[in-house]
Amino acid sequence: MNVDPERFRIVVHELRSPVAALEALAAAARTTYDPATLRRMVALGIAAARDVERIVADPELLSLRLDGVDVAALAAEFAAPSVEVEANGEASVRGDATRLRQAIANLVANALRHGTRAVIEVGEEDGLVVVSVTDDGPGIEPGLDPFARGASGTGSTGYGLWLARAIAEAHGGTLELADSPAQGARLRLSLPSSSA
Repeated sequence: MNVDPERFRIVVHELRSPVAALEALAAAARTTYDPATLRRMVALGIAAARDVERIVADPELLSLRLDGVDVAALAAEFAAPSVEVEANGEASVRGDATRLRQAIANLVANALRHGTRAVIEVGEEDGLVVVSVTDDGPGIEPGLDPFARGASGTGSTGYGLWLARAIAEAHGGTLELADSPAQGARLRLSLPSSSA
């Protein structure tokens, strides 16, 4: 059986987030939760397991299964002590929830690799659903294209931002480096809104 080494590295890279989510949920299972929180955790675990299955079984790296996706709800899955999520209004797109979850996971992982906190902002403007992820790190080195395939900072494989941009473009959207209001980097994922 021939295995493309780069494809293998990309798949391994993309499995990190859902596997980490499953690990965190398993560790949290030792605590007693109210029924609503428990239902949410089970739903997140099922979504992570389905993401693993899809990433491993999909013969294409970026195939899409389009459906209605509430991007604000998707972003809320990433809320954690080091990740703040702010959603303003409705933010629905026609997209692939697994792929969009991958893109946001890569943006958050990048933010936490270079900083200690990430802020995800989700809103709609000019017919686009916009997801901005801002970190408190040192920012992007001038002249570096953070979206280049294999572009790598310390401790990075160089696939995360490249894949996030490819996912955005497969949805008819964009992923760009935006001006940050303070120290750090801000990445802006824009997708056509299904309400436009």
